[in-house]
Amino acid sequence: MGAATPAATEWIIGLDRDAPDTVAVWKVLDDTGAGLNAARRELRRRVLPGSAARVLAEQEAIADALAAVLGSMPEPALRAPGGEEDWNVAQTFAHTTAARRFLAAWAAMAASGAWPSQDPPRVTPGIPGPADASREDLLTLLGKSRASMARSASQIADHETQPCPLEHPLVGHLRCGGWLMWTGVHDLMHLEQLQRIAASFPSTPRR
Repeated sequence: MGAATPAATEWIIGLDRDAPDTVAVWKVLDDTGAGLNAARRELRRRVLPGSAARVLAEQEAIADALAAVLGSMPEPALRAPGGEEDWNVAQTFAHTTAARRFLAAWAAMAASGAWPSQDPPRVTPGIPGPADASREDLLTLLGKSRASMARSASQIADHETQPCPLEHPLVGHLRCGGWLMWTGVHDLMHLEQLQRIAASFPSTPRR
């Protein structure tokens, strides 16, 4: 993530209070092997038996922050470069909501004993959402991700420390509850980008 000024990280203060465990994992994460290992250790330490409801509450707080940053952006910002490859903001936001839905849902499949033996789910990073999605479209996608995560959390409950066969090309295998928290860590990666972009449009009125 690299160093940042206090102003650039002001957005994280509320989430440090409302989603402390997820934020703690995000803070130690970087793209080095050491950072990834540190994040995995933090996940294992913080995702405990019976923690699904608490983890879900943290992900809801992060969803609130995603909705807030989207609401703060003027319309031109939705087509601005989004900080991830050559994606715009709409593509980045939609990608984030898709990850929220599918990573947690796949972990729930494993937790509930429904993991398929043939053609199992695979994590494919780097898939953007639609470039022309409207603010309303993006909020709808976020709402769907909230509902899906709530269902997934209820299935993961009491199976938080159960191993999950799902493999991520960066973090490898996580436990079922670890995937529920990792969705929030992934959100924070993109939320940091979106906050930076929103701050670059301070005086543009929304139309």
